[in-house]
Amino acid sequence: MRKPNLTQQIFSQLSLIVIGLFVILPIWSMARLAFDSSLKSRPVEFRLLPKEVGLAPMAQVLDKPYQSVKFSNLFKNSMLVSFSAALGTIFFGISLAYAFARFRFPGQKVGLFLMLLTAMLPPIAFSTPLYIVLSILKIRTTLFALAITYATFAMPFCIWNMRAAFQAIPKELEEAAFLDGASNFRTFLSISLPLAIPSIAVSALIAFLMGYSEFAIGWLFVDKSENVTLAMSIYAIMASGATQPWSQIGSLALIMSVPVVVIFIILQRTLLEQMLFGNTGETS
Repeated sequence: MRKPNLTQQIFSQLSLIVIGLFVILPIWSMARLAFDSSLKSRPVEFRLLPKEVGLAPMAQVLDKPYQSVKFSNLFKNSMLVSFSAALGTIFFGISLAYAFARFRFPGQKVGLFLMLLTAMLPPIAFSTPLYIVLSILKIRTTLFALAITYATFAMPFCIWNMRAAFQAIPKELEEAAFLDGASNFRTFLSISLPLAIPSIAVSALIAFLMGYSEFAIGWLFVDKSENVTLAMSIYAIMASGATQPWSQIGSLALIMSVPVVVIFIILQRTLLEQMLFGNTGETS
């Protein structure tokens, strides 16, 4: 391989610096807002450091960030909705993904195409039919309805992701289990499912993030303050304009990122295995 010349090296380094700044600056701005006690409304100037360092915004957010709703209630709602969406996506998506990967049936290609088309559309496009259906079922304003909605949005992409993992598993392993007398269900539990765990974990993470960060559908369905989530409360503070200091937005966003970072740290080995698993599947 030809070694790049000095001009190419300089251009590459400058490009990486620009990309790094593009990623880091918003995160730094959020952290700067979180510890700036001088803000009384929205910021009017760009600053790299807080004008008045303090923990007052963080304390306010950890008490009652949205109207009279406590932070503990907002956090509980977000965790309940997000984990329920992730569990629902995996529970119902695994069987569909395995069926699309291993069996042949009428309408298979059409079903895969429709799921892919659904994954490309924004969730808000389905707000009207979901609003009608959930209202008929009389569960629209509940957290259960939000969990169902987010699981529905995440499922198409997760099914495609898990289907690719099941397809990468050699059929010879399953056939060997059949020869040993294992049933279809036993083969799935003992052979296919453990090998697809990295892909399943990634799919669960995607569904969790969908439920954890979405707010537009939530505001459309929820009409009670006790069912508001953390993402919805951030949007409410922004929509309030200058009535609340934006330091609370930075504090709430910083606190919201903690569970996501913790989950990524826990699943970092699984995510790495998913990358290696995908590469192996492509080359085999």
